[in-house]
Amino acid sequence: MTLIEILIVIAIIGILASVGIAYYRSQYIVKARLVEVTNTMSVVASSVARYYMDSDVFPTAGDIAAIRDSLGVSVPSGRISSMSIAGGAASGIITATITGIDSRVDTRTLTLTASTDANGAIQWSWGGTVPSNYQPNR
Repeated sequence: MTLIEILIVIAIIGILASVGIAYYRSQYIVKARLVEVTNTMSVVASSVARYYMDSDVFPTAGDIAAIRDSLGVSVPSGRISSMSIAGGAASGIITATITGIDSRVDTRTLTLTASTDANGAIQWSWGGTVPSNYQPNR
């Protein structure tokens, strides 16, 4: 193997590494930061489920302070700029507006929607304006 061939191999490895790092940053770092948001929403969802089991209606809370006061759940402000709960007898929607993560997801919303089946069991589903590749699977 000549020196030229070795330099070509090193250049190819460098190009592949730069592509891999860019992909890693674009996907996995954003997803890792979104875990803070999804974990917070899951804690709120647990409190919403308890509220529903006690009163047969999903709660309504217009902002983070109302969620804290009505459900006793603290919502950290680092990655969530606002959060609300739209409740009712048949379903409830927890909506969080994301901030401080990445330009692809900042100012977008992530929703966690609750609905009940015929037996009264609560089913949760993720949605919102966050691109689908960044939303939780379940």
